[in-house]
Amino acid sequence: MENSADRSPSPSYPVSAAGNALRVVRLLHELDELRVMDVADRLGVARSTAHRVLAMLVFEGFATQDRHKVYRPGPALQAIRGSRAAPPPDLITIAHPHLRRLADAVRETTHLMVLDGNGIRFLDGVEGPQALRVSYRTGTFLPAHTTSGGKALLATLPADRLRALYPNGLPEDRARTPKNFESLMNELVTVRRHGYAINLQESERGVHAVGACVRDRTGTAVAAVAVAAPSVRCTRASLAELSRPLLAAVQDIGQRL
Repeated sequence: MENSADRSPSPSYPVSAAGNALRVVRLLHELDELRVMDVADRLGVARSTAHRVLAMLVFEGFATQDRHKVYRPGPALQAIRGSRAAPPPDLITIAHPHLRRLADAVRETTHLMVLDGNGIRFLDGVEGPQALRVSYRTGTFLPAHTTSGGKALLATLPADRLRALYPNGLPEDRARTPKNFESLMNELVTVRRHGYAINLQESERGVHAVGACVRDRTGTAVAAVAVAAPSVRCTRASLAELSRPLLAAVQDIGQRL
């Protein structure tokens, strides 16, 4: 049983923004080391706020701090990492400037995500500049076949591996997703032909999205980037137009990996 004396003292200011804490946990998982200034820059907050987030993670065991004031994954984070294959450690660092440039160019929200079993994990995102916009989903886990980025990554898998991901077929709890595994397979054929996937209110009502796969310099699929927009502003035809800057962005990211 853990002795309370072994734990770091509780920070004097509680962290109220759980989303910020989750983003920092994700960053620690991907980068393995962070400084206060890194967190402040990435979250867009004051250094005092970044320090409070990190202090709470140290207290809860998700981070440790060395004598150089560098924060690294703590025992709690190490324990939940398990044996899952992690994306390249520099993925978020490399991709983030491209996510921001893409969001500025298309004026919509951009997401970075990786495949995790038959689900998708959102690693990073940049909100579009318009008043009516889709929020970024960093830290969210969704069924891969309901998202554009998830479909883009599923389309890179061989048929036997796809079937292994859905031994009981597709869940039937979402009316707008593919109705069955064969429908998904047929949609993935189109994804491979076009080089991108679309999501028409499948993961969230009122949201349309287009996603494409990021491949590293060896050609291995490592992640996906998606552009998401309110459906009232973004038609199916608009998604095809958004695919052009999106495909350029994923290619630029891949050349850096």
